[in-house]
Amino acid sequence: MPEEKPLVYFIIGAAGSGRREILADLIQDGLAEGDRPAVLLSEEEAPDPFDAKLGTITRWHWTTADGIEADPPPSSTHIFIVSDGRRNPVDQIEALRTWLTTQNGELARILCVVNSGLAEKHPPLHVWYDACIHFADVVLLNRREGVPNKWIGDFQARYKGKFYPCIFDLVKAGRVKNPALVLTAGALRLSQAFDQFDDVNATEEPEYEIGGDPDDEGDEKAAEEAEEEDEAKEDPYFERLAGGRRAKEIPDIVKFLS
Repeated sequence: MPEEKPLVYFIIGAAGSGRREILADLIQDGLAEGDRPAVLLSEEEAPDPFDAKLGTITRWHWTTADGIEADPPPSSTHIFIVSDGRRNPVDQIEALRTWLTTQNGELARILCVVNSGLAEKHPPLHVWYDACIHFADVVLLNRREGVPNKWIGDFQARYKGKFYPCIFDLVKAGRVKNPALVLTAGALRLSQAFDQFDDVNATEEPEYEIGGDPDDEGDEKAAEEAEEEDEAKEDPYFERLAGGRRAKEIPDIVKFLS
């Protein structure tokens, strides 16, 4: 039997959002006995007190060629990649596709940690979080101290009203309600950019009988053409204009960080 692929989790969010504190909780209470987690942390991320609870950390770095360059331990069952919280998340998510291809990886989930206080203070960041949540399977609202409950409700309603399929959950004291649920592999994101890597949700192709109705051949051809057309469509956040700029630009998060 071939060795199972490790499950890959990509954790996005602004620097200072408490992502490593939450990750420590997920690793401690969300994994089963015998699981072997590996944490890949951007070399640009400053040290954090919770790093000591993450086990052995491998630093990844950004390259002009492929974007993300990281070598996780070969025996890992779960790989947690913490994004660079001061770099454009769309660039990193796009680079994640290339990395998954070279690693033959299986994407379990993309987690977005929201710094509620930062977002509430700077309304222009809604556009930045729109991009993150477009790709997220789970959205964790952290740093809620001093933030009005109405703002929290309105923030979630912004996406739930548009029928975003991702899970929203509130973080309290660095802990989530159900770590195992957060880590349950399964695509709940709006974006289809990673459908090819969601093997955990793949279903078997239906079997067709030999000598079936000739009309079925036309239906099958139409289905194949529709599938090819979907594959050709680029995610709207990955599209670029003739000059190379993104068609959908987002704010520079560094301008809002202290």
